Amino acid sequence: MMIRMLTLLFLVGGSRTAVAQCSDADKKALEAFDRAWGNASVAGERAFLQNAYADDYMGLSAAGTTTKAQTIDNTMRDAERNRANPQPVAIPPDNFIITCTPNTATITHRNTFISRADGKEETFYNRSIHFLEKRGGRWQAVSSTSNALNDQGALLYMERDWNEAWKRRDVAWFEKNYAANASDVNSRTGELRTRAQEIEAMKADKSVLESLELSDLNVRVDGNAAVVTGVNHVKGRDAQGKPFERRTRFTDTFIKRDGRWLVWATQGTNIPQ
Repeated sequence: MMIRMLTLLFLVGGSRTAVAQCSDADKKALEAFDRAWGNASVAGERAFLQNAYADDYMGLSAAGTTTKAQTIDNTMRDAERNRANPQPVAIPPDNFIITCTPNTATITHRNTFISRADGKEETFYNRSIHFLEKRGGRWQAVSSTSNALNDQGALLYMERDWNEAWKRRDVAWFEKNYAANASDVNSRTGELRTRAQEIEAMKADKSVLESLELSDLNVRVDGNAAVVTGVNHVKGRDAQGKPFERRTRFTDTFIKRDGRWLVWATQGTNIPQ
């Protein structure tokens, strides 16, 4: 069920946003509010939190529900404890999906936490869902919930991150998330590339990627190994400025090392138009 829910969230999020009754500026303002809210929670800024939560706020978790007062008190205790022992380290949230009307909004995003044990790092993820209403001309949270991401969920996010990194030619992402002994079979040429060769080929590529959309995703995990299959629909312009469009069915193999999933092997086959 988790896989289906996350896949649905990824694949329909764009279309839902497209019909939402608010502008890009509204969404940016909501994201800025969410980030400020998160920073205030980490810092234990009670005054900000008093304004951020609606009086009838209800927090939802596996342990039950919490009111506005209970939520703020819990947040203050967590902030004090984290100042004394800042573990795990929280990475700024990402993968925002925001839908809204003039007076209501839903914000979802991924949260990443890194802990250290015996000199090794381990990464954990969860997903937050916030429901807001505009009251008195300002946004306030009326309800929130979150859930931990299992390996399947983390890998689905990793596929999305991979597309974004490829679009931006983000070399640092590939250096961090490709295993040292990773291999990459090019879907157009059939060439087998090492991690270093794939990074150099990406640097040399003069094409412009305009959109990348994932579909038909399926995740299988067995211990510290996983396989993700799916279809990647890519649109862009080649080095000469000529538009192109292709669909590639891919098989990505991942390995978990030191608590973190890494790309181990990837292979793609172009689907005839």
